[in-house]
Amino acid sequence: MTDDLSSIHQDQPLLTAGAPLKDATAAMIMVHGRGATARDILSLTAEFEAPDLAYLAPQAAHNTWYPYSFLAPTAQNEPFLTSALDTLHRLLARLDDAGIAPQQTVLLGFSQGACLATEYAARNPRPYGAIIGLSGGLIGAPGTPRNYQGSLQGVPIFLGCSDVDPHIPAERVQETDETFRKMGASVTTRLYPGMGHTINEDEIEFIQQLLDAILGSRQETQPGQG
Repeated sequence: MTDDLSSIHQDQPLLTAGAPLKDATAAMIMVHGRGATARDILSLTAEFEAPDLAYLAPQAAHNTWYPYSFLAPTAQNEPFLTSALDTLHRLLARLDDAGIAPQQTVLLGFSQGACLATEYAARNPRPYGAIIGLSGGLIGAPGTPRNYQGSLQGVPIFLGCSDVDPHIPAERVQETDETFRKMGASVTTRLYPGMGHTINEDEIEFIQQLLDAILGSRQETQPGQG
């Protein structure tokens, strides 16, 4: 595999679902976990009722965004991590070009994808519609400085995880919560007792509420809408 940062994940497929981007009023970038695929994470869209939402799911090279645990020193996961973050950056630029405002943009990830999505949001704060981290948290070894610059004032962030997840320590989820709160975000964190490394119905229902709020806020601003 090449060490060229621009090409590790660049030529991988992008799967889409939902409304065509040109017709969508909002968009969700969905980031799959280690060993999974874009198709796997995209299957989650069947759980949501959001006909005006465009879903975009990028594929990681070899089904892995970075090789080591998200708890490893960040340098060990380079240059893969930088390339993965750049994948999200390019997708958000694509949404900007399509006229999807940041407030109508959702970043959702599961497992390794949740780690990537939350880390990207912390490093690149903007008025996102929502950030959703399912069984994941900020990247880096214990004690990694969390001196991210910028504000996530008022951004809704949902963090859901088992309290005994074998891959994601509850302490890291709590650290992620605290970091985002310091950046001004409106954070909801739920640690589910004894749950496996999976997604549950309560999480789906909360995400649906976030989507309803985002799509509803867009409709209220359109001409001709009461």
